[in-house]
Amino acid sequence: MTTQTLSLEDRIAARPGDFRVLTGDRPTGPLHLGHYFGTLRNRARLQHSGVDLVVVVADYQVLTDRDVAERLVPTVEGLILDYLAAGLDPDRATIFTHSAVPALNQLVLPFLSLVSVPELQRNPTVKDEIAHSRQSSVSGLMFTYPVHQAADILFCKGNLVPVGQDQLPHVEVTRTVARRFNERYGPVFPVPEALLGAAPLLLGTDGTKMSKSRGNAIALSATADETARLIRGARTDADRHITFDPQTRPEVSGLVQLAALCLDEDPHQVAATIGAAGAAALKRTVTEAVNEFLAPMRARRAAYAQEPGLVRDVQRAGNARANAVADQTLLEVREAMGTRY
Repeated sequence: MTTQTLSLEDRIAARPGDFRVLTGDRPTGPLHLGHYFGTLRNRARLQHSGVDLVVVVADYQVLTDRDVAERLVPTVEGLILDYLAAGLDPDRATIFTHSAVPALNQLVLPFLSLVSVPELQRNPTVKDEIAHSRQSSVSGLMFTYPVHQAADILFCKGNLVPVGQDQLPHVEVTRTVARRFNERYGPVFPVPEALLGAAPLLLGTDGTKMSKSRGNAIALSATADETARLIRGARTDADRHITFDPQTRPEVSGLVQLAALCLDEDPHQVAATIGAAGAAALKRTVTEAVNEFLAPMRARRAAYAQEPGLVRDVQRAGNARANAVADQTLLEVREAMGTRY
């Protein structure tokens, strides 16, 4: 970790009540191991340490790279089950749905006036999302996605955002929006800080970034057999001797890293243990490590899924809390802007 991150961790440990985390996901499919090691684990850790945790299910933002949001209700419910299985406690965290909080979305309009078109065009995360978009042209929602995320973070005055490496540019846009609003209208918003997870970028079974849209992800809700099948089909290379070298051997190293994270071991040691046994042994090691790691999470998820009305109760309570916070923030924004009539 960097000195800045260590300093931030020290401050969180000393005064967790000073921090409010805003984080969340688009309900485009089940959460996967990249989500868990990139941010979910951090969310649960921060919540248990006493940090105020706010989690958005960003259903509106599904439309950034899709013409329509298909099967949204079961996907949202599955996402919330993934949260609960990963250790988020709805009694201590606010879990809410984007479309259910109109005051949050109203903040997007003034925020858009604070960011230029060239700044949005230069955002590397937007560029990457556009490159992997299924659409023939880019929608305005896709283009302004970082500003929508700024509204998500700032509506509750979030000052800490646990993210993966690829999401850092979005946090920087939020910091820019907060600073410019405060300079133009007066101090309303904190300038949030990013907190990187232990594995900022986890590779998928094809050696590229693990992503739902690329079909290379191991879902937290996958069965043991499904997980084994995915790992058997993972790409490796022609060198039989297993080493951990992310620069020259991304496919093999991605699998080694995945096993190391699940085993809580150093990836170089995992690679050395497998050594000349080859890709088949590597895949067996990864499969066993992942399935053992996910077994408790799968059991919790199955138990929660059997509780009638649990997910809807979590949504209702979280939406009510988020609306109260958003209404108050919007009132402060209108006061600052002189638009409270």
